Amino acid sequence: MPRSALIHLVLFLLITSSTSLGNTTEPIKIASIFAHTGVAAAPNSHVLRGVRFAVTEINNRGGISACPIELVEIDNRSTPIGSKVAADRAVRENVTAIIGASWSSHSLAVAKVAQASGIPMIAPDSTNSAVTRVGDYIFRACFTDPFQGQVMARFAAEDLSARTAVMFVNVASDYSMGLAESFQAGFESLGGTVLKQIHYEHEQNSYRNEVASAMGLAADVIYIPGHDDESARILMAARHAKLSGIPIGTDGWSTESFFLRGGRRVPQGYYCAHWSKDLQSPKSMHFVATYQQPGAALSTEVLGYDAMCLMADAIQRAGTMNRIRIRDALAATRDFEGVSGRISFDENGDPVKPAVIMEIIDGQPRFVKQVAP
Repeated sequence: MPRSALIHLVLFLLITSSTSLGNTTEPIKIASIFAHTGVAAAPNSHVLRGVRFAVTEINNRGGISACPIELVEIDNRSTPIGSKVAADRAVRENVTAIIGASWSSHSLAVAKVAQASGIPMIAPDSTNSAVTRVGDYIFRACFTDPFQGQVMARFAAEDLSARTAVMFVNVASDYSMGLAESFQAGFESLGGTVLKQIHYEHEQNSYRNEVASAMGLAADVIYIPGHDDESARILMAARHAKLSGIPIGTDGWSTESFFLRGGRRVPQGYYCAHWSKDLQSPKSMHFVATYQQPGAALSTEVLGYDAMCLMADAIQRAGTMNRIRIRDALAATRDFEGVSGRISFDENGDPVKPAVIMEIIDGQPRFVKQVAP
């Protein structure tokens, strides 16, 4: 046998070797790939808290079939290339699975390495559809952008009786562009009209001109599918200009930083979220009662928690550290009771799960309803 073929055979056997959980108590190494440094560190820290909390809970209950989880935390330095480097390190560490990353561009970089190496991966809160399309080892714990765009289109048309809309779209963001496309398609299919799509770019100094171009249109709703900072600043500019229309948004509004940067001055608005502390499921109420962190728990923390619990559940059902069997167990997940809702994976590794509609009243978020897929 040629030497190169022998090396590949040895690597394959190492990857697929079956360690039965019932015959060992060695730790199960799971990589956690998030930003510890750089611009993504602050928002990523909430997801990581949720992951750590799940690991603590699982280990306090005796681990997975008496095997503790060893969390291998790796900094992706807030960049896609740093995410690839982190994923390469996870491969060298011979981890059983990967949880991460958070930002979709980071998760895409990790996913390519995980797929090529045959390592099951769950991205907690990366909503871009392309992440799970990398391959059959890649899953996510959150709903996708097309789903939440459709949810808000239906909510605007049916619950708010909106017939016209104006959209503010970040043309440099796949996240914003994808959401805008999904919302417009859904809204127009329900008889609505998008009067104007107003474009902006990352980190503008002012949104005054963009808001001015929407004046006089008298749209029923103003759809802003952006991240936390830009959405809050557009809302503040719209409020200052007395732009008419009910503002509606996305999961980018469900962050602490959105409210700190202007969301607390919004008199009324609605947005799509992954979770609310007011959900009455036993799993959600247990999380709220036991999660001890400063301030109220955020949906990103819940998604980090759910991602780790989903992976632990799959490993438990697989009964082994064999990555192929764990991947198969993940793909077979049906009606898993997560904090963010009941989860089943579809053929793409995306969860079939509900979304939550939140209302902002005088700067305070309030649960409206849960929307089934």
